[in-house]
Amino acid sequence: MSDLSAALDIVGARWALLIVEQLLAGPQRYGDLQRELGAPTNMLATRLRELEEAGVLRRLPLTHNTRAYALTERGEALGDAIDALGVWGRAGRDASTGSATQ
Repeated sequence: MSDLSAALDIVGARWALLIVEQLLAGPQRYGDLQRELGAPTNMLATRLRELEEAGVLRRLPLTHNTRAYALTERGEALGDAIDALGVWGRAGRDASTGSATQ
């Protein structure tokens, strides 16, 4: 298995990188993540569990049986890759609309 394949096994599933991107700004409650991402509840719960099992994020204890999530050091290390993918996506979008980026 290649290194890229190993990485995609963890963050290649739908919503995974978007969750990490949201958490780069800091810890967030489950409900806030769901609202910001618009991810189906069952899908968000599954991805959060998978990312937690992979050591990308951790669950934070809150009062009243609510959950919040924060990135681990391993999750924070994805920041540069997410930024690079964003630049790549913007360049492709600009090229398809004829816009130039600066």
